[in-house]
Amino acid sequence: MLTVYSKADCKFCDRAKTLLTMKNIPFKEVRVDQDPDARQLIISQGHRTVPQIYQNGQLVVEGGYQGLSQLSDIELEKLRNSYAS
Repeated sequence: MLTVYSKADCKFCDRAKTLLTMKNIPFKEVRVDQDPDARQLIISQGHRTVPQIYQNGQLVVEGGYQGLSQLSDIELEKLRNSYAS
């Protein structure tokens, strides 16, 4: 399952979660504004913005929502099939 690192009042986080939901790609959300360890993880990986989309400790989509929105339907299908199980 994907992990979407997000925060409150983040329109790009909301858009990423909406897109994943619409494409039936399962994910869990971790709020960096509520979880200091998650915030530190994201910072330690060199990120300064959210959303960041990870799987098993690896960044799977470069560029947060913008990167996710630029994936083709085929790439999104691969993402769903790869991480749905």
